[in-house]
Amino acid sequence: MNLSFDVPTPLDYFASLVQSDNDFALFEAAVSIAQDEYPELDVQAVIGDVDQLLSRVKRRIPADAAPLQKLRIFNQFFFNDLNFGGNVNDYYDPDNSYMNTLLRTRRGIPISLAVLWMELAQGLGLSVRGVGFPGHFMVKVNLPMGQAVIDPITGISLGREELSERLDPYRRRSGLIDEFEVPLGLYLQAATPREIIARMLRNLKEIYRTQEDWQRMLAVQERLIVLLPESWPEYRDRGLAHAELGHNDRAVADLECYLVHADNLVDVEAIADRVDELRRQSD
Repeated sequence: MNLSFDVPTPLDYFASLVQSDNDFALFEAAVSIAQDEYPELDVQAVIGDVDQLLSRVKRRIPADAAPLQKLRIFNQFFFNDLNFGGNVNDYYDPDNSYMNTLLRTRRGIPISLAVLWMELAQGLGLSVRGVGFPGHFMVKVNLPMGQAVIDPITGISLGREELSERLDPYRRRSGLIDEFEVPLGLYLQAATPREIIARMLRNLKEIYRTQEDWQRMLAVQERLIVLLPESWPEYRDRGLAHAELGHNDRAVADLECYLVHADNLVDVEAIADRVDELRRQSD
C-alpha cells in the first residue's frame, strides 16, 4: 500500500507557529521567515545552534548569581566575546533580518538582534521583553532594583534622558510635541510576539518594495496576512504586488477585499481606479 503525505509548505509551518497568542513560538517563527530566501533551511538546526550558545554562557554564570550579575555576564558574552552588533555597512541588507545569517555573520538590525538576545536571556531565567520603540527596537529587563531599557545593538542601558533624545525626532516628525506630547512610558510598553514578527516582516517588505522586488515582497505579504488576517492594508499591499507581477485576478480580489473592509480610506479613489484598470486589462 502506498501512503502519501502532504508536506507542509513554509507558509503552513509559519501559520502553525503564529496561530495562537497563548503559545506563540516567537523565536521559531522569526527563524522560519528565512525559509522564503533559504528554502533548504533547517529551522530546528538553527534553534540547536542557539541552544549551544545558551549552554556556553550558562557555564560562566554562578549558580547563585543574582539577575544583575547574570545580565552583566550575558552581555559580556553576547556583545564582547561573540561580537554581535549592528550591520552599519549594509543596514538595508535583507539578510540582517534572517536569524540563520545573523548567527553566521553576527551582524543584524536592532529587532533581529533583540529576538536572539531575548531568546538567550530567557533561557538564563531573566525577565525580558521587546519594546517597539519608534525607529529602533529595544529590549527591557526586569531587575530587583527596577527596569533597564537596553539597546540591542550595543548592550548599553539607556536612561530616560537618552531615550527622550532618541524619541525627539519622531515626536517632531509626528507632531507629538507641546500639548500633543505623549509620556515616554507609552513608548516603552512591551511588544507582543505577534507585533514583533509583524515589525520584522514589515522591515523586509519596505526593503523589497523600495527595490521593486515584487516576488519577494509578495512572499512577505503572504506571511503578514497569515499573521494579521484582519489587517486590511496588508491585503491592499499584496494586491499591488500581484498587480506588478501581472496576476490581475488575484490583484483585483485583494484590492476589492481592502475596499470592502477598511475604514477611513485615504486612498480609496486611487485603489478603485487601479481595480478598474486591472479589470480592463483582463477583458
